Amino acid sequence: MSRPLDGETIGVLGLARSGVAAARLALARGARVYASDAGTGPAQEQAAARIRGLGGDAETGGHDVAKLAGCTRIVLSPGIPPTAKILAEPAIAHVPVVPEIELAFEQLESRVIGITGTNGKTTVTGLVEHILRAAGRNAAAGGNIGTALSELALRVPQPEIAVVEASSFQLGMIDRFAPEIGVLTNLAPDHLDWYPDLEAYYADKKNLFRNATPASRWVLNAEDERARTLLGDAPGERFYFRVASQPEVGERGGFLDPEGWLTLRMDGVTQEALAPAFEMRILGRHNAANALAAALAARLAGAEAEAIGHALRTFEAPSHRLQPVGERDGVLWINDSKATNIASTRVAVRGMSRPVVLLLGGRHKGEPYTELLPDLGGNVRAVVAYGEAAEIVAKDLAGHVPVERVDGPFEEVIRRARAIAQHGDAILLSPACSSYDMFPNYEERGRRFAELAAEVRK
Repeated sequence: MSRPLDGETIGVLGLARSGVAAARLALARGARVYASDAGTGPAQEQAAARIRGLGGDAETGGHDVAKLAGCTRIVLSPGIPPTAKILAEPAIAHVPVVPEIELAFEQLESRVIGITGTNGKTTVTGLVEHILRAAGRNAAAGGNIGTALSELALRVPQPEIAVVEASSFQLGMIDRFAPEIGVLTNLAPDHLDWYPDLEAYYADKKNLFRNATPASRWVLNAEDERARTLLGDAPGERFYFRVASQPEVGERGGFLDPEGWLTLRMDGVTQEALAPAFEMRILGRHNAANALAAALAARLAGAEAEAIGHALRTFEAPSHRLQPVGERDGVLWINDSKATNIASTRVAVRGMSRPVVLLLGGRHKGEPYTELLPDLGGNVRAVVAYGEAAEIVAKDLAGHVPVERVDGPFEEVIRRARAIAQHGDAILLSPACSSYDMFPNYEERGRRFAELAAEVRK
């Protein structure tokens, strides 16, 4: 599949890890490169220097429109949305814009498993990689999960199987990207601060199926009607996973049997028992669904049922996703910083077995927090509202659940949460917002939460 880039001039917007990897890949394949970033910090300057050291052109503090207009393609880093101001410049309107995963896909010889969805995609991506490695396959995860897909394309040798997490922004601009196996975990409102409406967001997710062929194989959520039907009449085989119901007659896929075992039925008849859900180290019904989605993808990629069952028992919870980070003075601290939308926070709250002090806030993404109310009336002791969204959170939830608004720094948010929590409670950071008001990304927000949890006392 790899094709040379001789004669091309590739523009790269964004000098974080994916942008740098894309620039390195393009240079390694013979292209000229112009890379730029609007930021001017030490990380951007170091990245620009690295690209210049490899023979590319790079700058920080802005973008040269004339240089971008001379490019044959512009590659977007995952952190830059397609609504970025620079892309509206008339001078570059003729230049095709593609996501980093598109450039990398063209340079891959690996088999590709593509994974998307509103929630769970990072967990499923990590699970598929873990299962395949446990089964003796050379698999590596990349894309929106932390390792740029371009990094995998640069490896010598490349992995046998690339497990690719794809965001809606990335999928919305693809051209040739075509996974052999595709997984859609679920669909719920998200990114309404960028998309004009929900249908536009779902339309970008649907691009997972854009280049489907009869040889494609799709893993779909049978209990999420929109996710189950989003692909329409796209060609390829369908496999369904479900945890709250039993499969239909002849249905191929995975389910929880009446005894709580994760079970596959690849031919619609023969059952393959993998492991009891309660033996997994990741908790909650939503993670049973994630495990089944990952097991199906790994099985389709050639892993045997026995190896899958063993791997499911040994997989650890990913960082920043319902991750316990300590217990002090009878209070459990849980880092769910990756919960950047309402649906993800609802899942987290439903999975709590203790009284909860819930930290909600950050940069508002357009969803009303009243959608959380059905899940807040049980074991949520109080909500601590913080960040740019604090006023909206407090307004939406006031009168329904105790809300404490904190307008100070994140350290004050943590101190206030600890003051509210009682012995036996959990303090849950599940913000339902992006991190960009206080932190550069959700990972940094989660790391700071864990640091403060280890320091603060009542």
